[in-house]
Amino acid sequence: MSTLFDAIDVEIVELLASPVHRYEGRPSDGPRAGGVEELRTRLEFRAGMGIVGDRYFNQRAHRASSVSLQAVESLEFVAAELGVPVPGLRQTRRNILLRGVDVDALARTEFSLDSGSGAVRFGDARPCNPCGWMNAAVGEGAHRAFRRRGGLRTGPRDDGILRLGPAVLRIGPATAG
Repeated sequence: MSTLFDAIDVEIVELLASPVHRYEGRPSDGPRAGGVEELRTRLEFRAGMGIVGDRYFNQRAHRASSVSLQAVESLEFVAAELGVPVPGLRQTRRNILLRGVDVDALARTEFSLDSGSGAVRFGDARPCNPCGWMNAAVGEGAHRAFRRRGGLRTGPRDDGILRLGPAVLRIGPATAG
């Protein structure tokens, strides 16, 4: 794990904001369909409220956990273990997919991401445990395979924008630019 205030070059591989819940009811019923494009080239954040346009934006029960992150390396590991195609954010329902950092190791830390428009700080990061839907969305055994690889839930402490492509992740509380 990197030390406090280290800058880590990462890549933002996918971004997702969805105005609707896709995984409601029973996994055997399948995900809710909808004509909304959820993958984005950029996400806009509001401090203490979440991602503009996402289903959890400014929802009282979700303000501290309105943003979820996952590592593409975790998805690749699960895909190899299960012999399935590498899933993306449409399947795991996370918001930010990063390459180049162990996202799960960032639990209980403060960190920031900057893709060129200024740093967006995140705090109170907690593990985002997989749900039973992963077996239906990714493949049989995915729920178990994603344990300790499910990513994090957190909330933005700054207004800002993140875009696909290269970014810098900084670990530590004094990460505002």
